[in-house]
Formats: sequence, structure tokens, C-alpha cells
Amino acid sequence: MRAIEILIDALTLRSMNAMKLFLIGLLRAAWIAGILPIVVASLPFSRLNSFHNLLLGFAKRGKILSSSSRKFTVPQSFFLHFYLVAVVWTTTLLMGTWYFAYNVAPLSVESLSYPAATSHLTDGSPVFSLHKFRFSSAKDRFNVWKSVFLLLLMEFQILRRLYETFYVFKYSSSARMHIMGYLTGFFFYIAAPLSLCTFCVLEVVNFVADQVAELNVEGQEMLSITELNLWGYVKPITSLGWCQWIGAAIFAWGWLHQYHCHSILGSLREKSDQTVEYVIPHGDWFDIVSSPHYLAEIIIYAGILVASGGTDFTIWLLLGFVVANLSFAAAETHRWYHQKFEDYPPNRRAILPFVY
Repeated sequence: MRAIEILIDALTLRSMNAMKLFLIGLLRAAWIAGILPIVVASLPFSRLNSFHNLLLGFAKRGKILSSSSRKFTVPQSFFLHFYLVAVVWTTTLLMGTWYFAYNVAPLSVESLSYPAATSHLTDGSPVFSLHKFRFSSAKDRFNVWKSVFLLLLMEFQILRRLYETFYVFKYSSSARMHIMGYLTGFFFYIAAPLSLCTFCVLEVVNFVADQVAELNVEGQEMLSITELNLWGYVKPITSLGWCQWIGAAIFAWGWLHQYHCHSILGSLREKSDQTVEYVIPHGDWFDIVSSPHYLAEIIIYAGILVASGGTDFTIWLLLGFVVANLSFAAAETHRWYHQKFEDYPPNRRAILPFVY
């Protein structure tokens, strides 16, 4: 019987590794598929003008989307939809990964004696034994908690964006965005959180499913012995390395500036049904670039990359997509400002101060 259990464990581990490689490959292919068209469309060749305009049509929204180009568009207030999806999805991944990390990947030596409730629930479970074996090294356990930290940063970002959709931005009833931009938002906010936890996401799903099955069997007996150790969930995060905290500081810098810039944009329209002439925004990074909220977003994801340690190519591709997508959109916004306002500040760049 023991030999059969070992064989099952080995086959399960091999299958999980194959699925993980497939997931990582799929995510990387998706990010590359998103980056390449933007890069090609940005090349300065006249033969690519039609392709550039096509892609630009997909990216336009709000003030830069002309009233004659509203076919296949949705209200810009539909931003709310993919932020709601993002909150549910990211929170689910975060809570599952955090629970998994606490039970399977303790950082400190004293935590190697797993919680009593978990030991009771999973006693004899080949799945739990497999997880303990899979994350037996200190490096693997650290990477699991690093995934928790990255998802926590992402959670802060999407919760703030959801808040801004309700209380900061006042979308005009006439503001529209292309359906492709709308669908791209769903893709991004599903793929981005997933890209931050590919190291352990399949194990998390497997573990949580196993725990739910055990809960159905044990029921009230399990609930009676479960103890919530809040400090046990938080302490490993405080033990992460300098790289994670430098990344968090960069993230916070971009996060605060993006909120301030969004507040400036939101203040330009006091009511959602108010029709007013557009004005030149001033303040914060608006004094140096036309799209400082895009610049801040790039800094936010650069901070996440630094916090990841920079060793995961998938997260590099995530940042590459953010940079390509926002730079492309910022260039058109910059052109719109110059066409709209004769007195537009000539020293402002599109998105990168003093450069572009």
C-alpha cells in the first residue's frame, strides 16, 4: 500500500508540473500576443499606418474617441465591470494562497510544526503530504510567501481603482470606449494576478479543494478545533527580504501619485451629466507629462516586478504589456492635447519626463 501511495504522489507531482508549465507558457504567450501588435504599430513606417490606426481605434476612449467613431463601443463607466471582476478574482487568489502558505510553507523553524487543525484534517492525506514535500526547501517556502506579498500589492491597487470608479471619476453619459478595450480590461485583470502566483497557484487550488473535501467529511468536529492565528498569517510577510520592501516602496510611490492624478482628472468634471469644455489639467505630475496617471501605473508595476525579485519572466512580460499599452495610449492623448489647445505647455512630454 505504501508503494502505491508513493507512486500516486509521484504521478500527481509530475502531472502538476506539466500543468504548471502549460499555464506559464499560456500566460507568456498571451502577454507577448498583447505586446507585439503595439510594438509593430508603433514602428515609423508608412506601410503600417492602417494597422496603427486600427489599433489606435481599439485603444481610444473618452475625450479622444470622436463622436463619429462610436461603432462597437460601450459606456466608459463599464470600467466598473472589470474592476469588480478583478477584486473578486484577486481576493480569491490572495486568500487561497495566504491560507496555503500558512499551512504548508512556514518560514520560521518553530512554525514547522503545522497547525493542529490542519494536521488533524489532513492526517494521512496524500495531497497534503505531497505539498509538504513539494515546498520542503526554505527557498520554495519563501517563494510561496512572496506570491502572497505580490497578490497583496495587487489587491491594494485594484481596490483603489474600484473606489475611484465609484467616488473619484464622474464619467459623462456620452463617454465611450471601444469594445476591444473593454475586453482587454477583463483579460488584464484576470491574467495579471495569475501571473504573480504561477509558482504555486496549482498547488493552492489542489490544497483548497482537498480542504473543502475534508470539511465536508469532518464538519463540525473540524470547526470546533480550528483556531485563527492572525499573527501567524502576518508575521512571515514581515520577514520577507529587502527586495520585497524596496519594491513595495516603489509601488506605494506610484500608487499615491496615481490616486492624486486621478483626483485631479475627476475634479475637472463635478457631475457625471455635466457637459463642459475640456481644460488643461495642472498639478502633480501633470506639470511634466500629459498622462501622469499612466506613468504612475508603470511605476506601480515596476514596483511589483522589483518586489518579485525580477527572476520571473512572466512578470517581466506583464510589465512590458503595461509599458507598451500605456505608452501607445499616452502618445495619442498627447497629440489630442496639442490639437485641442494652442497654449498647451510645450515642455510637457507624453508619458516619460524629458524623454517621450
